[in-house]
Amino acid sequence: MGTVFSHLAGPLSIGPSPDDPILVLLSVFWPVLEKLFRSEHMENGSLSAAACRALSQAVQSSGQHFVTLLPEVLDCLSKNFVLFQSHECYIRTASVVLEEFGHKEEYGPLFISAFERFTYAASVMALNSSYICDQEPDLVEAYTNFTSTFEVLAASGSLLEVSFQKAAICCTAMHRGAALAAMSYMSCFLEVGLISLLESMTCIPEGSFSAVAIQVISHSGEGLVSNVVYALLGVSAMSRVHKSATILQQLAAVCSLSEGTTCKAILCWESLHEWLRLAVQALPAEYLKQGEAEVLVPVWLKALGGAALDYLESKRCDGGKDNRGHMQGKGGQILKRLVREFADSHRNVPNLT
Repeated sequence: MGTVFSHLAGPLSIGPSPDDPILVLLSVFWPVLEKLFRSEHMENGSLSAAACRALSQAVQSSGQHFVTLLPEVLDCLSKNFVLFQSHECYIRTASVVLEEFGHKEEYGPLFISAFERFTYAASVMALNSSYICDQEPDLVEAYTNFTSTFEVLAASGSLLEVSFQKAAICCTAMHRGAALAAMSYMSCFLEVGLISLLESMTCIPEGSFSAVAIQVISHSGEGLVSNVVYALLGVSAMSRVHKSATILQQLAAVCSLSEGTTCKAILCWESLHEWLRLAVQALPAEYLKQGEAEVLVPVWLKALGGAALDYLESKRCDGGKDNRGHMQGKGGQILKRLVREFADSHRNVPNLT
């Protein structure tokens, strides 16, 4: 079916006509697929995966022709995931839909509704430890990939906060793909938050993404720093050095930037200092070398300060479009070296669960 759509796909003119071959095909294709989605047969994992694959191909091939079907499609995908939570293919297909149509603000409520169903599903809410995340790596990857495309979801601060906190937990998983997917989402969130803050430094309107980002980070920062530090322990840590250092650099930049706003009371540089201190303090003594805890916090905090300045300077270049902020300056390089050395010296320590 996807092959048929790809052969028929073509650029839209002013608008699709009623006899457009893609619209005609969709009028036949979707009712059949919808009936299948709403049947009890979807409990079968292979059938669910096949149906989702066909739907993904149709969405990608038919483009804007698919717009009128968005309410029914997202409703089917989110409801089916709640019914069959071992089938993460529904979330993956919703990600395809979000990638195609997420830029359309008028459909924001539809995506937020799907986001809410996914987030509060029992299987996602159960992702409370690295052990559980390792048991469900496909679910972790599917969910965090969906949440990575969240610009349209900015109005839903509480949902973003829950998803961000889940990602912070998932980044401690031993499973490389699950951990890196979770880290990618957190980095994406921090990146968009930074850009938004840079654009609204003089005034941060209530309900804006800048305000939402500061709220989420202020509530979740302690868990974020703690889990990123945990993720740097054990045999899997070296594969996470770059993303961990990037997240810490971005977080430092947000805290530094927030110092000059009206939000300083809830998020500032001292917030980061305290989160780092608590993260190191929470590590069992056997996880650290003698005297390491006393040295680590001031050394890392100094490096974070330099890395934050590098990041902000790069983002201010070319109107914030310069993407070279990740570890390119001296401060960023020092931070990454410290993170790498920490991970390398703790390879033989088992990950916490």
